[in-house]
Amino acid sequence: MPKTYDRAYFDKWYRDPAHAVGSPAELRRKVAMVVAQAEYYLGRPIRNVLDVGCGEGTWRAPLRALRPGLDYRGLDASEYAVARYGRSRNLGLARFGQLEHLRFDTRFDLIVCTDVLHYLKRAEIRAGLIGIAEMLEGIAFLELFTSHDDVDGDHHGFVARAPGWYLHEFGEVGLLPCGSHCYLGPRLERHIAALERAQMPA
Repeated sequence: MPKTYDRAYFDKWYRDPAHAVGSPAELRRKVAMVVAQAEYYLGRPIRNVLDVGCGEGTWRAPLRALRPGLDYRGLDASEYAVARYGRSRNLGLARFGQLEHLRFDTRFDLIVCTDVLHYLKRAEIRAGLIGIAEMLEGIAFLELFTSHDDVDGDHHGFVARAPGWYLHEFGEVGLLPCGSHCYLGPRLERHIAALERAQMPA
């Protein structure tokens, strides 16, 4: 049965204490870590963020708490999330694979894609990664889980791929692992030392 990302889905996995796997405090720590990582490699404060598979746009508030002038743009395939929060949180309707062709009038200091890729088919991942690499000025935070992980939360549609498969696909578009789900874009390759790269067996 196809999964529907409606209000009931977000209520269950993001707000119901019996099912939610994260907390607002954990999200704030994660956002602070990712912002610091991006700004370390860029050598300046981040100015804009593209959040792919953003859901209800929960990253927007903690990002703007750290960088009030930041330009946040979210994309999600949930018609519910975009209808409810599109105007107030700057969310647009798009699937991950559409990034192969979807472009904006700027590159992004930070591209976020969390808890999305392990639910997608290989062809859609490969298509979307092309756009991420081309639109990325700084780093991408691609949080996902693999066959090596003990995964909590929503298992419906989860695809347990080997870590090496993702690293190969990321490398094919020039994304360089630098730890904690962060990947430098091709424009920052000269800023990373050999031992800064995160290594993972296949």
